Amino acid sequence: MAGKLAEKVALITGGSSGLGLATAKRFLSEGAQVVITGRRQAELDVAVAELGGNTFGVQGDVSKLTDLDRLYATIRDKFGKLDVLFANAGGGGFQPLGEITEEHFDKYFSINVRGTLFTVQKALPLMAAGGSIVLNGSMVSIKGLPGFSVYSATKAALRSFARTWAVDLKGKNIRVNVVSPGTVVTPAYKSELGMNDEQIKGFVAQAAATTPLGRAGTPDEIAKAVVFLASDDSSYMTGAELFVDGGAAQI
Repeated sequence: MAGKLAEKVALITGGSSGLGLATAKRFLSEGAQVVITGRRQAELDVAVAELGGNTFGVQGDVSKLTDLDRLYATIRDKFGKLDVLFANAGGGGFQPLGEITEEHFDKYFSINVRGTLFTVQKALPLMAAGGSIVLNGSMVSIKGLPGFSVYSATKAALRSFARTWAVDLKGKNIRVNVVSPGTVVTPAYKSELGMNDEQIKGFVAQAAATTPLGRAGTPDEIAKAVVFLASDDSSYMTGAELFVDGGAAQI
């Protein structure tokens, strides 16, 4: 039986670890040809080797427009089209009001907001009718958590993008939706946030205590939701936000 993404070419930015890597595995299992990006070549090579099959890696940073141009030129030359885009690449750092620096603000708006905008805009010439764009949001776009103001604002911007882009693309049959995860432990907790095992354990326990399902999520649970939004299973959805958060933002 053909998979839900058979004969589709899919791009996952930030695909060398965490949610991106889990989604790449799911996309491959559904029959897609998958392109993943990552900033660090060594990690990207490991991910491509792990994924195997129909996987192609392109090193790049979404906050650098020249990297995006090179990425899409590569996809155009190799595949000639793009059917699915999971704009997953992003970053997070946390500082409370009163301690926020220009560097902190600029870094995360550059990656999460500017990077996502141009990732999507530069993909459009390769996308035909029937294409699906999925943005990686977060439940914190509607939750007030201490120290999260900059990160949460970047994710709220992505939610706004999905609404306006769904209108901008009206008539082109290209859908734009947001997947908004709850607490999901990924390698970024250590590599980006600098948390140790004990800190991660405490953070997860705290999150679980306020989540109706009583636990953190897994990258694969998010990946399955992205497959839904990427495939024709969600063919009558655009401009929407799908929370995969164990109920944490729903109560």
